[in-house]
Amino acid sequence: MAGIAATGAAEIARRPGRGTLRAALVRWVFIALSLGFLAAVLLAPLAAVFATALGQGIGAYLDSFRDPDTGAAIRLTLLTAAIVVPLNTIFGICAAWAIAKFEFRGKAFLITLIDLPFAVSPIISGLVYVLLFGAQGWFGIWLQEQNIEVIFALPGIVLATLFVTFPYVARELIPLMEQLGNDEEEAAITLGASGLMTFVRITLPKVRWGLIYGVILCNARAMGEFGAVSVVSGHIRGLTTTMPLHIEILYNEYAFVGAFAVASLLTLLAVVTLIVKSVIEWQASRATGH
Repeated sequence: MAGIAATGAAEIARRPGRGTLRAALVRWVFIALSLGFLAAVLLAPLAAVFATALGQGIGAYLDSFRDPDTGAAIRLTLLTAAIVVPLNTIFGICAAWAIAKFEFRGKAFLITLIDLPFAVSPIISGLVYVLLFGAQGWFGIWLQEQNIEVIFALPGIVLATLFVTFPYVARELIPLMEQLGNDEEEAAITLGASGLMTFVRITLPKVRWGLIYGVILCNARAMGEFGAVSVVSGHIRGLTTTMPLHIEILYNEYAFVGAFAVASLLTLLAVVTLIVKSVIEWQASRATGH
């Protein structure tokens, strides 16, 4: 492996024009353009979020999180993610296993359905749940008779978040499982291993990095979802407002410190997500030897 890497590096070094002044200038121009673009569209807005959140001092920043409605929004966001991520993980593993390991009628249709949330606006998905479970929806009257609340309650928020996040785990695992093939699993089953043992001992260790990566993406989207949740939540302050919705409410009330304080918390969660993602990619590259 080291010899192949050394040969590749030597071949790159021998490419025509690589050591010229023109090549160096082009390289640094592209690097500068990339860094400038990132600074303009990413770093500057992030700096503005923290500058506004801390504009009145650390005391005002911390006081923002003592607001009961802010605490309720944070708890609801974490609860929603705690429900959605495990369900999507189970679905993603089952869907990826079925698609990658078996041939069946309707396989292409199932793949299309998994990709559907990428093509449908989150607002539309929220409206679909309102049409199904709202007071005037298909199941609305029956739900009212059973005293079951879906829309403008936690179940509706969970359903809307499930819809927009369920492709992430499956989409990470499907190509990975297809690339790995079925040879080791078939050998294990031939030797007498059960399907569950084959999955736990052979398949799962090989796809663990992709699984963790998909879970991280799913969790990040679940905590940051706005559109679909906005439709089904009803914006009931302190009850059905997640962190993104609460930020909107505070901003519309000109409570900028509170709004940007909650936004900074979401930003920190995103940064932690990126760090974990980078660590996982590094570990995966070490494990595969690339």
